[in-house]
Amino acid sequence: MTEHNQPALILAGVPEVNATLYHRIRHAVFDPIAYLQLPTADGGSKAILILRDIEIKRALRHARVDEAACPADYEPEGGLSGDRETATAQAAAECLRRAGVKHVITDRTLPMIFAEFVRRAGIELECDVEMGVTERRSKDAEEIELVREAQAATESAMEMACGMVCKAEAGKDGVLIHDGQPLTSERVRSAIDHWLIDRGYSNPPSIVAGGPTGADCHDTGSGALYTGQPVIIDIFPRNRQTLYNGDCTRTAVHGDVPDEIAAMNAAVRKIKAAATAAVKAGVTGETVHKATIEAVRSEGYEFGLPTDDAPDSYCALTHGTGHGVGLGVHEPPLLDFKGPELVVGDVVTIEPGLYRKDLGGVRVEDIITVTATGSENLNRLQEGLDWTG
Repeated sequence: MTEHNQPALILAGVPEVNATLYHRIRHAVFDPIAYLQLPTADGGSKAILILRDIEIKRALRHARVDEAACPADYEPEGGLSGDRETATAQAAAECLRRAGVKHVITDRTLPMIFAEFVRRAGIELECDVEMGVTERRSKDAEEIELVREAQAATESAMEMACGMVCKAEAGKDGVLIHDGQPLTSERVRSAIDHWLIDRGYSNPPSIVAGGPTGADCHDTGSGALYTGQPVIIDIFPRNRQTLYNGDCTRTAVHGDVPDEIAAMNAAVRKIKAAATAAVKAGVTGETVHKATIEAVRSEGYEFGLPTDDAPDSYCALTHGTGHGVGLGVHEPPLLDFKGPELVVGDVVTIEPGLYRKDLGGVRVEDIITVTATGSENLNRLQEGLDWTG
């Protein structure tokens, strides 16, 4: 056993749900694994993956590692636990011990069970809270294409859903009718799910919020949809193979559009354009958000949540400008107060909205990438309220 003074690295968890770990190895596994980067005598390093024995050959074909082993290859004195996650943690600690590692660095996502067995092995464990964050933010060309692919699928679902609303019939009481039955938020949400499943995507519950319900920007919506009311539709699916996400919001209105809603939509589109123009490498997320707020106020609307005594006609942007998208649908950087400096390769949403308690809301959301010369919009959908065309 040779002792090394330079630190090793450990990441662990389930790559299917641990984005930092998946980003490091680019290989999806559904069980707990450990990734170890060990220093070598020549000053370099080697990457070892510890996972189930039945997964080793597949990992060696696809994962970005030098070696793959199973927990039994690093069985400690006293044996391995019958619990899979515990055994993987025990084997990871034993691998570090055999390699003479005295100091290991990890990221913010390391499960406590792995930290515990590293500690029991007498190895110093240091958490680098920024590890993986910058690497995931600055996306390479391949990653941007994967987001572009996810966004194209998201837009196809959006066009279908908005068309479902706008092409429905209106009953005598104003309730929308589709295929002979009342059209509800639940029916539209289900149609979105099926559309995306057929195209290889998993989908958290989409927002389909009609009328006054849409005044709460994160209410998923429920019940019947009505003619003449705005319906906010926000879809954010994940590609089941690549694990990259899309995220898009549009607003649809069936029939005649109220003047106030038309004005809100026109303003939101101008606000989004102003926010997008502010995005470039070197500016902060806070700077972009302040440009959004300035545009909101220049259009005659407010910023911030309503006070308890505010009238129902109070109309404002009540949330941040946007957030990062990639292996997570919400990830750094934030386009909000205290948002960090943007870097080339950041992929972010621009999603201004205006909300009125008595009418509902209007939101339009695109994904853009930060480039060396400014930004590129990955969206192609129209931004209006009429989806009958």
